[in-house]
Amino acid sequence: MSDKPSVLFVCVHNAGRSQMAAGFLTHLAAGQVEVRSAGSMPAEKVNPVAVAAMAEVGIDIAAETPKILTIDAVESSTVVVTMGCGDACPVFPGIRYEDWKLDDPAGQGLDAVRPIRDAIRTRVEKLLGELLPAA
Repeated sequence: MSDKPSVLFVCVHNAGRSQMAAGFLTHLAAGQVEVRSAGSMPAEKVNPVAVAAMAEVGIDIAAETPKILTIDAVESSTVVVTMGCGDACPVFPGIRYEDWKLDDPAGQGLDAVRPIRDAIRTRVEKLLGELLPAA
């Protein structure tokens, strides 16, 4: 593992919450954190409403694709953030785990997804502050 912290965001379909969280962390960390996302049962594509909500704040996640959760992805992470994937996420000693209770944006309109997006941003900013404390 490198000296650079690595964060894996996991939700069931890897189409909404985890993609938005990865988009925020990628944008805010500016290359200082390795960012990945995955799902236990990935969807075919990222939720278009999540894409639209992120575009409103200047972050483009349109080219992302849902990925399957692998043991290797978990083992190589400093922090694993789960968002409703339940027992599907393997647990390994020495890895920090957080479970973020957030509404699922699936099937929701843009007005319902905006507060989810904003809650994710707040949590990502807090996590980033913990991973990269000011020198």
